[in-house]
Amino acid sequence: MNKFFADNKFRFLLLLAIVFFATMYLLFNNYGVIKYIRLKSELNELNEKIQKLEQENKSLEAEIDSIKKGYPSKIEKIAREKYDMIKPNEKKIEFQEE
Repeated sequence: MNKFFADNKFRFLLLLAIVFFATMYLLFNNYGVIKYIRLKSELNELNEKIQKLEQENKSLEAEIDSIKKGYPSKIEKIAREKYDMIKPNEKKIEFQEE
C-alpha cells in the first residue's frame, strides 16, 4: 500500500511539473501570450496614431484647397500669422513676455 501512495505522489509531482513548464512555455516563448498582449497593445497605439494622422491630413488638405481656391480670408490669415504682414492703415502691437 505504501508503494501505491508513492507512485501517485510521483505521478502527481510529474504532472504538476509538466503543467508548470507547459504554462511557462505558453506564456514566455516567442509566440506566447505575453508577447501577444504586448503586440496587441502596440497595434492599438499605432492605430490611434494612424487615425490622428489621417485627421491631420484631412485638415491640411482642406487648408490647401481653401488656399488654392483663393479665399481672401484664408490668404489674409496666412499672411498675418506666417509673414507678419499688416494692412496699410494698421499698426502692429507686439507683447513681450517677462
